[in-house]
Formats: sequence, structure tokens, C-alpha cells
Amino acid sequence: MEEATPPPPTKPPLLQPHKPKTLDDLLERCMGALCPSQLAQAVIVSLAWVFDAQQTFINVFADAAPAWTCADPFDPVCAHAPNPCALPPSSWSYSLPSRASTASDWSLACARGPAFLPGLPASSFFAGCLIGGLALATLADSSLGRKRSLSLSCLLMSIFSAATAAAPNVWVYSLVRFIVGFFRATIGTSALVLSTELVGKKWRGEVGILGFVCFTVGFSSLPALAYYNRYSSWRLLYLYTSLPALIYSLCVHFFVRESPRWLLVRGRKEEALDALKSITSSPLTSSFSSVCGNGDNDIDVYSALKALCAKRWALRRLTGVMMAGFGIGMVYYGMPLGVGDLGFNLYASVTSNALAELPSALITLFLIGRLNRRTSVLACTASCAVLSVACAVEGGGGSGAAKMGAEVGAFFCACTAFNVLLIYALELFPTCVRNSAVAMVRQALVLGGVFAPALVAAGRRSGRGWVSFGVFGAVVGFCGLFVAWLPETRGGGICDTLEEEEYRDGVGKGGGLEQPLLA
Repeated sequence: MEEATPPPPTKPPLLQPHKPKTLDDLLERCMGALCPSQLAQAVIVSLAWVFDAQQTFINVFADAAPAWTCADPFDPVCAHAPNPCALPPSSWSYSLPSRASTASDWSLACARGPAFLPGLPASSFFAGCLIGGLALATLADSSLGRKRSLSLSCLLMSIFSAATAAAPNVWVYSLVRFIVGFFRATIGTSALVLSTELVGKKWRGEVGILGFVCFTVGFSSLPALAYYNRYSSWRLLYLYTSLPALIYSLCVHFFVRESPRWLLVRGRKEEALDALKSITSSPLTSSFSSVCGNGDNDIDVYSALKALCAKRWALRRLTGVMMAGFGIGMVYYGMPLGVGDLGFNLYASVTSNALAELPSALITLFLIGRLNRRTSVLACTASCAVLSVACAVEGGGGSGAAKMGAEVGAFFCACTAFNVLLIYALELFPTCVRNSAVAMVRQALVLGGVFAPALVAAGRRSGRGWVSFGVFGAVVGFCGLFVAWLPETRGGGICDTLEEEEYRDGVGKGGGLEQPLLA
């Protein structure tokens, strides 16, 4: 009997060469393990959220009318007046110097004119964010890239924020705040996308939440700065927040690397290789050039948005997350502006809201790998709606503890929904349009912020500011339902092109992730 020829020896499994078959495979091999240089880059980029938060909520203190007191505490007319506007000027006074706020400096609280005038600067800021987001959204996906978009946005935001201190009246002030919002619009988006593209998918959620923690730090710093500055001019508050942002923009320019993933999609292979070598310690394979392709991706500024609108599945995803974002944004940006109407100290109330962001960010940080994105957003928006309506019900005369508990709980739910929604949006869209898609979601969040200040100001003028909380609850509850028709993304990888996303998810064929919750 002929003896069987033994098979040729093979390499042990651990020594088998691994050849990446796609761009995502290659990048995961290079960036999958979080090394110190990647973490340092992600931390530097995420610090942009500190300055983003300060400019977003600075109007809460700069434009807040100081508390007023009666000259004669036993005057029954003054004691029962909902606001001092109808009282003789000699019968009341502000508890702080008039220069401490724009509302008292320019007598906005009782000025003749539309009811929304005191809220005009904040609304102008959010309108600037909205228009700036639409105008600048695709620059980070096309000509500028993530890094330069972040650096330039921070630089211009800080310059015009410093110029705000020289505003002579409310109209110029509102115009400058509009310009600040215009350039601030893409900071959070560029920081979020850049930081998450510098690491592998295992750490994507955690690094994304790192930015939200920095946002909490920025928000929490405002009450302390405002309290320290309460007897000085509101103009100094803008200088305190703008100068550090100016220094930070220079740090980004000199110390942060561009996203290797974006460079590869744009066909800039040598720059991508240099970026990978500088931020990772993983050896690059010979598959690099073959996987990268020819780099024929020189798209114009608005082609990303055109591509999103041309694909029915992409448009459905974008519409769903934007609708949810609008409702969440109205609560998230509106509640800190209206919390003073519940009868609490402004500094303590805003500090409570700012601190509510921290457990929200930490919960999302530690649970993002286990959280279903769609279900989490639905649960948070529903809870936020119930608690917001409870604020309105209690606002007319309920107990202080109940009102404050409901308000902080509603804001906590809005913060958590905000965090998860942005991570969700990152995962719903491929690299070639991701920054543009996330920017559009942020614009929907900001659009809610455009309406919130005017709503709060109108309620305050009528003496029933707590009514705005009921509107917040109705809007966020309705808009949150739109995510029920979106696919779940937890555990999925990142695609780089629309075609790759369609192939992976089986869009239009009933497969993959494209199964709605309410199907």
C-alpha cells in the first residue's frame, strides 16, 4: 500500500499574514489599538467643545435681567407686581449694577418694542449657527478637511466674540452674536468627526463622549465665571471666554494631525501615510497603496449634500435624525434660558443644569457599547417630554423641590438624547458624507435653539415664563418619534462610501440594518 504524502507544513495561525481587503480593514489594523499619541490627539481636539459650550450658553448670564427689589418692601403694589415695568422708576431698583447685564445696561426688560427683544441676541446667535452650518457644513468633507475647519472656526469665533465686548447697543450686539454663531457652527461637528476618525471602531463611542465631557466642563465653567464677574460689566465675560479660544485655535493648527481616513478618501495617500505614522505605532502593510485606490474623489463643496439627497435611504436617515434633533435642541438650549422663571437663583439653577450634563456624559461614555442607539433616543425624548410638561404643571404654584427636580431631570434626559443622537448620526453615514450629515443634524439641534429664546422671552414678558416648558415637552415628545423608522447601528463598522454602505446594509433589499423599529 502506497504511503500517503503528508500535507506541506503551514504557518501557525498567529503567523499567517493578514492582508486587509478594504480601506476600513487597513485603518482598523493601523488604528484599532488606542495608543498614547492617538489619545493625546483626541483629547486636544475634544477641548474645542469647552469653548463651544461657553459661546453657546454665555447669553444665559450676559443677557439675564438682574433680580429687582422694591424701594419700600411694604408697598403692596410693588410687592405683588410680576415685573417692574409698570412701576415708577423710583419705587424699585436692580440688585446688581446695571452694567452687569445687557438687559439692565440697555433697559431691554421694560423697553417698548416686540416681546422677543430681550431674547434677540440669543436667537441671533442660533440663527447664525443655523446659517453657518448650512454654508460651511461640507467644507470639512471637501476642500478644508476636518483639522483646518476646526482651527479656522475657533479662530474666527474667538475674534468676533472679543469684538462683542465693544457693541454699543442691542442691534449691533445681536449682529455680532450672529457672526459668532456663524463661525461657531462647525466647531462641534469637526471636533466630533475628527476625534472619532483618529481611533478604531472599538474606541469610537468613548472618544466621541470625551467631547461631550469637555462640553460639560465648558458649560459648568460659565456659572463660576459669571458669579465672579457679577459686579463687573458683561463685556468682560466675553473677553474671559474668547481669549483662551484664540490660543486654542493656534494649538490645533500646530499640534493636531488631519484625519487619515479623510485624506485617503480624498486620494492624498502620502499625507495619510505620514499622519498614520505620527499617531500610531502599528506597522503598515504593503497593501496600503492597493487598497487606497486612485483617489478620484475631488468633490465640490456641496456634492456631499447632493449625494445625501439623491439616495432615498440616506435622505430618510437624515430626515429622521434631524427631526429628533430639532425637538432635543429646543429643550437643550431653551431650558437653561428659562430656568430662572421657576423662581430659583440663576447661578445655582444653571449650575445644576451644567452638572446634570456630567452624569449624562459619563453614563453614555461607559454604556455606549451596550446601548441601542435608536431605543435610547426614543426613551430619552419620551422621558424628557413627560418631565418638561411636569415643569409647566408645577410652574404655576407647585413646590420648589418638585419643579427643580422635574427641570433637572428633563435637562438630563435631553443631554443624554443629545449625546446618543450625535453618536448615532456618526454611525448612520459613510466617511465621504459623514461630516456634512452630522453638521446637518447639529443644525437641526440649533434650529430648535433659534425658537427657544424668543419663546422664553415672550413667556417672561407675560409673567408666565413656565408655560414655555410645556411647549418644550410637546415638541420633543413628537419629534423623538421619528427615530423609530431608522436602522440600529450598534456594533456595526464604519463605511467610507455610499456604495459600500448600500452593499453592507442591503439597502432596498430588506436586509442588513435597514429594518425600522415599527416595521
